[in-house]
Amino acid sequence: MTKHTLWHDAQTHLIASDPVLAGIIARYGPCTLGPQTDYFAVLCESIVSQQLAIKASDAIYARLAAHCGGAPTPAALLATPPEKLRELGLSGQKASYLLDLAANFAGGAITPAAFPAMSDGEIISRLVGVKGIGVWTAHMFLIFALNRPDVLPVGDYGVRKAFLLAYRLDALPGAKLMESIAAPWRPWRSVASWYLWRSLENK
Repeated sequence: MTKHTLWHDAQTHLIASDPVLAGIIARYGPCTLGPQTDYFAVLCESIVSQQLAIKASDAIYARLAAHCGGAPTPAALLATPPEKLRELGLSGQKASYLLDLAANFAGGAITPAAFPAMSDGEIISRLVGVKGIGVWTAHMFLIFALNRPDVLPVGDYGVRKAFLLAYRLDALPGAKLMESIAAPWRPWRSVASWYLWRSLENK
């Protein structure tokens, strides 16, 4: 089954199960969510971007990628002294996070080849064992890198805001209310979340 067919089935299910989402889907058309395959680089970029404006994080990540010869790799990072990472614009804390991530990949604690056989929960548990990676980052990785179909990122501000607006709630919802509203979306909560982001005009 191709991704195109997969997301078509998701859209059909979501349209039938939730009239609010049906309206959003009609507005934005087919889901274009696609996988990213350089998992290490994706996670590096996630760490770099934490608590930074997009322009600033993009500039720092570009310098890091150039230093590594095109994209960060575990070997390239482990060969880079922390002071050099600081020169590239990273804080000391983020430099330590990136080096811990590299050590986890290089040492086999995180093995991308094992991901297909792992559950969402197992991948989250493995990722949050890395310094600087929390559940939110793990959820984003599952959705945008691995395209796991049934992830509901209850801690994401954008999704919470989209719930608030789309379902005309009185306040930003907590996890329990979000999970209740999203129950009919299973097993396609990732796709529904993608549409909610789009409803905020996120590209």
